[in-house]
Amino acid sequence: MTAKDLDPQLQKLDDELAGWDEPAQRLREALEKDEFTLFCQPIAALEGAVRFPMAEVLIRMREEEAALLPPGEFLPVFEHYRLMPDLDRWVVRKITQHLARGSRIPRYDINLSSQTLEDASFPQAVADALTASGVPARSLLFEIPEGDALGKLEAAMRFSGAMRELGCGIVVSGFGRRTATFMPLKAIRPDYVKIDGVIVRKLLTALAFEAKLKAILRVGEVMGFQCIAEMVEEQDILVRLKALGVSYAQGFGIQQPHPIEALAL
Repeated sequence: MTAKDLDPQLQKLDDELAGWDEPAQRLREALEKDEFTLFCQPIAALEGAVRFPMAEVLIRMREEEAALLPPGEFLPVFEHYRLMPDLDRWVVRKITQHLARGSRIPRYDINLSSQTLEDASFPQAVADALTASGVPARSLLFEIPEGDALGKLEAAMRFSGAMRELGCGIVVSGFGRRTATFMPLKAIRPDYVKIDGVIVRKLLTALAFEAKLKAILRVGEVMGFQCIAEMVEEQDILVRLKALGVSYAQGFGIQQPHPIEALAL
C-alpha cells in the first residue's frame, strides 16, 4: 500500500474520530447556524467597588437533543481543520453584540488560538465587529497563552501591537509554570498576566511558589501590568493573594462558569 492509497483511509478514520461525517463542513454549518453558546467565568477584583470588572469567555457547542458539548470535544476538530480563526471571529461578533445589548460585566477576555494569532486579517475583523456594534475597543481583552508568547513571539508581538492600536487589551495566561524569563512580557507588553494555577494552588505549601509569585508582582509594577490569579478554589489562598497584593482572582472558589445571558442587564 502506498502513502497515496493510505490518505483516503486516514481521512475516513479522522471523520470517525471526530464523530461526524465531513467534520469540516459540520463545523462551518454550526458557525453559520449559530450552534454555539457562550459561557463566561467572572474575574473578581480583590480591591475596589466593582466586584466583577471582567470575565473570561468560554464556549459550548449545541448538539443533538440540545446537549452542550464541552470545548475539549470540538476545539481539537476546529484546530485539526484549521478553522479556529473562523470560530474566534464568531466569538468576537457575539461578544460585541452582547455588550451592545447591555452587560453588568463591562469587559470580556477572549481566548485566542495560535492559528488566529498568525492570521493577519483577524485585527480587521475585530475592528469591523467593534464598528458594527458601537462597543468601545477597551471592552475586549485577548488572551495569549504563555506557550504561544514564547513559541510564536513575533506573531504575538504583531497581534498585540495591532490590538493596542485599536484600543483593546492583552492578557498573557498561564504565566510562570514553564518559563524562567520575563522577556516575552517585555516584548508583548500585556495589560494583565494570569498567574498559572499550579503556582496559585501551591501558594500556601511551597515557599518557592510564593517567591515566584512575588517576582511576577514586582515585574508587573515595573512593566505596568496587573496580575490575575488563576484557579483559585480555597478561601485561605484568596486571603493570601490579597495580602501579597494580587489585583484579581478567577476560579471555582470565586464563581463557576455560567451562560453569558445571565449577565445581561
